[in-house]
Formats: sequence, C-alpha cells, structure tokens
Amino acid sequence: MGRLSRQHDRELLDALECRPSEAFYGETWRVTAKGRDALRGSAAGGRWSPPGEFEVLYTSLARAGALAEIGYRLSLEPVWPSRIEHELHRITTRTDNALRFADIGSLSTLGVDGRRYASFDYAVTQAIAAAAFFLDFDGLIVPSARSAALNLVIFTEKIDVGERLKVEASEPVDWSVWRSQQRKRRSEPSA
Repeated sequence: MGRLSRQHDRELLDALECRPSEAFYGETWRVTAKGRDALRGSAAGGRWSPPGEFEVLYTSLARAGALAEIGYRLSLEPVWPSRIEHELHRITTRTDNALRFADIGSLSTLGVDGRRYASFDYAVTQAIAAAAFFLDFDGLIVPSARSAALNLVIFTEKIDVGERLKVEASEPVDWSVWRSQQRKRRSEPSA
C-alpha cells in the first residue's frame, strides 16, 4: 500500500490525538470464505477502511458479532448464496495502540450520526480510520453496526501480523442454523 495522500481534518486529528489509546490482548473472531487466509486483511472500502488507502483486518470481540457481520452481508443478496462456504476463526490478538469507542455515542463527537451508523454511508467513519492510521494507532475498537458486540479493526501495516495474531481454531459455519436462530430471536416477544 502506498502512503496516504489524503488531507486530514485538523480538528479530527487533534480530537484523536487527545484520546488515550489502549493495548488489547485477547480473543477475537472472524468469518472468512472457506480457504481464505484468516489473517489476510483487505484494502476494499468498508465502514472503517477507506478504499485502497491501507489494509485492515475486521474482527469481532464476540463470536456472535463476527457471524452477524457476514450474515448480514449475505442476507442482502436476492437469494441466499448456498454454494459459498465460510469458516469462523478464533484468533488470539494483540495490539498496543488502539483507540476504543465503546458505543455509538462516543463517536458522535467526531461527527458520526448514530441514526445512520448502520447505513452504508461510510464517509465519516472512513475519515476517522484514515486519521487514526495517519497518527500511527494500530487499530480501532468500535461498535458493530450489526450486533451488540464490539469489533476490533486492525491496521495490518501497523503490526507484525505473524507475531500479533494467531488463529487458534477454525470451524465451518452452518448458515442454515444461524438463519434459523435469527428467525427465532425475531419472533420471540421482547421483554
């Protein structure tokens, strides 16, 4: 990846520089297409990854969170893709310098509209990620737009992937079971 040529908003840089960073050491989860390297990031555009600027690895701090992220994407297809197989990976993860945003409210001071967080309007969150990358943070701990879990978005160029990430276990995902559980949860009366 090339170095960033983007101009960063000075107020955003100042706001992020003032935030304390934290080290993270623990278990994360990730769903990938079967056979794809679980530790390979992507430079495609996403909520926390400006397209083509740098590589990120999306993980979740909860098993259910990782499944919800990919399950949601698959549910957007006109017909559920039945031939694509996926694997769920449990990864021991270590970062030294991540920014934590515990909830959507904590992102509002940076311009994130909580009512639109689940939408595909990524301009503000991509700007936050690009500024954090520019400031040499190695990741972001952020709320999931698809579940109650927190996600850890890792800037792979800022860490030694081979030393900081280790796949501990992988298992096939049975989307029919997951979809059945989702339908059951939706049909249950809320408390």
